[in-house]
Amino acid sequence: MNGPDILVRSLSVAKITDEFGNIWQYHPQSDRHSKIGSWGIMFDLLNESPLLRRHVEEGKVIFGVNHQMSDFKTMRKKNLDLVIARPGTKSGSRRRSDFASLAPQYGIVLTSAQSSLLKQLPKLEGGPVGSVLLALEAKACMTEHTKARPRLYDELNSSHLTIHGASEQAIAAGLVMVNASNTFISPGRNKKKLPVSKRKVTQHKQPDAALGVIAKIREMHRRTRPQDEGFDAIGIVVIDAKNDGTPIQLLSEPPALASEDDYHYDQMIRRIRQKYEVIFANI
Repeated sequence: MNGPDILVRSLSVAKITDEFGNIWQYHPQSDRHSKIGSWGIMFDLLNESPLLRRHVEEGKVIFGVNHQMSDFKTMRKKNLDLVIARPGTKSGSRRRSDFASLAPQYGIVLTSAQSSLLKQLPKLEGGPVGSVLLALEAKACMTEHTKARPRLYDELNSSHLTIHGASEQAIAAGLVMVNASNTFISPGRNKKKLPVSKRKVTQHKQPDAALGVIAKIREMHRRTRPQDEGFDAIGIVVIDAKNDGTPIQLLSEPPALASEDDYHYDQMIRRIRQKYEVIFANI
């Protein structure tokens, strides 16, 4: 799978400028990490699922970015990072984007091999969203892990409830990026123009901080039947990100998850593929 590698390589490039002129790799008020994480998931799904590729070739599905879904029962509304859906009703002459064009827009950095894979994929077009087949939500926990756990849980919980409140058949997928670095330079603690060497550094008690977040994510509801509540697939990616301009690292040893763990990124992709090919085989 390529998604986690794409995520850390792309986020390693500082591109987010705050109001004080500081340039960051990660900023909590930016959705760059969510966009890149969701793009990587879709990239892997297109490479892994022959059925999804065929649906794209036949024009049966399109994608939507920051698509608002509404729970029919409670009228809860939530914007999902990326969705795969049946084409909706066309309106006006607005230029339609395609999935590959999002890579330069999002600042996604690909290897030559990944660029070659992207060129081989059928063109997945964006456009008006009809019925949603798959909805992706990507979140991150980078610092203040203990404080962030309840909020992270609540935000993810509202995502799957909204997705399935809008469409019981839709696949709800979540990705959580957890930082296991011992130190982190937080934009929230450095609200003035400073050289990197002068910025305040937050210390993390690792691996306990990362493990606490992972344990909280494991409490999320998961569903195996349409009438159940929960995510259909959820993955956790553990990284080492200091937010100081040095390259972000993808961890493969604890506290990172073992490859056979249900929450491992690869297992998430396989589960989404399996569910998509069962549920939507005949659209």
